[in-house]
Amino acid sequence: MDATPDQESEDLNPYRLHSRREILALLRTIADQKQMLNMLANSDGTAIVTTILEIDEVAGKLVIDCAQRAYMNESILQSDNISFETALEQVRILFFVNRVEQCTYEDAPALQIDLPQSMIRVQRREYYRVPTLPGAPVSCTITIPQSASGEARLVTMVLQNVSGGGIALIDARGELDQTIGRVYRNCRIDLPGGTAVVTSLELRNAQQVRLPNGQHVTRLGCLFIDLPHGMLAAVQRYITKLEREHNARAAGRLA
Repeated sequence: MDATPDQESEDLNPYRLHSRREILALLRTIADQKQMLNMLANSDGTAIVTTILEIDEVAGKLVIDCAQRAYMNESILQSDNISFETALEQVRILFFVNRVEQCTYEDAPALQIDLPQSMIRVQRREYYRVPTLPGAPVSCTITIPQSASGEARLVTMVLQNVSGGGIALIDARGELDQTIGRVYRNCRIDLPGGTAVVTSLELRNAQQVRLPNGQHVTRLGCLFIDLPHGMLAAVQRYITKLEREHNARAAGRLA
């Protein structure tokens, strides 16, 4: 049975597949193309990159590669809400499970999960999230009203990823109210090249994650509210630029 999805996946319910035939076909495509899967244990934010090793249709199991570090595997095994995400030809693929088990594959340690009963396939480009480049951080300045003094306070955070529908922010110091549905007005995103996008942001989900340096932070998923068409076009141009640079790095054309 699938784990209960977070708020973001609920927004994507119209794109959910339930047909076993379609799910198996999609998983086979991911496996045949050796596509990487981002696996996230929602209990403590442990994240690894894995691949599909085997699809056992008879047993209803999916065998995947395990992490190299034992503590990461242990965290995943103890989690009861695990999400998987990948992309096929810029179509975002997600699914969720509530249990991961240890197993062996070709005499090597591996993990296995039940075949998902549903998968999310997002074909609209505006929902395709692209990570920002580590060496070129993009900042977002958020206005926080101060009810007591009547003066607003500005906080600046770094974007983790971006799509035409919203952004994910890293709140390293816990400065924002994490109430789902909270709307922040007059937020300013400074894109490379001097382009500024000013919009309202609605908080849709909050999750504790662990950065590569071991630091635990809060990742905030935010939705654009009434983003003007001109600013949406600027966001889409930035997404296209990011995709080109990610592809170039993957092909070894950039350092």
